[in-house]
Amino acid sequence: MEEIENKDRDRGEIFSRAVRAGKRTYFFDVKATVGEDHYITITESKRRFNNEQGKFFYEKHKLFLYKEDFDKFANGLSDVVEFIRTGHAPDRPENATDTFVDDGSSEVKNSHRSIEFEDLSADSDNN
Repeated sequence: MEEIENKDRDRGEIFSRAVRAGKRTYFFDVKATVGEDHYITITESKRRFNNEQGKFFYEKHKLFLYKEDFDKFANGLSDVVEFIRTGHAPDRPENATDTFVDDGSSEVKNSHRSIEFEDLSADSDNN
């Protein structure tokens, strides 16, 4: 049983990079599934103070990104960063699901549906 536990632990984190940004720290971790497929977890960690307990704690939010979505994620991130830096929506392919309306109305139209997020707090204890 000991060998299986060590193997599971070894399979966890393959590569990690921490980025400190003001009051937040972002962790970019490469992990592997049971089938040895790599994926990324991005964790935002913020130090908070609990007035009732008089202690600091870390509030964490985690995002899982699988390799089949890397290009779409990177393209989307690049588009919004370009928009923030320049104030202009980047050129998008005709088959893109998101459209940006830059007419001053702050309207953003997309094809996304309502998404339910699981409570990942138990999984966040790792970082």
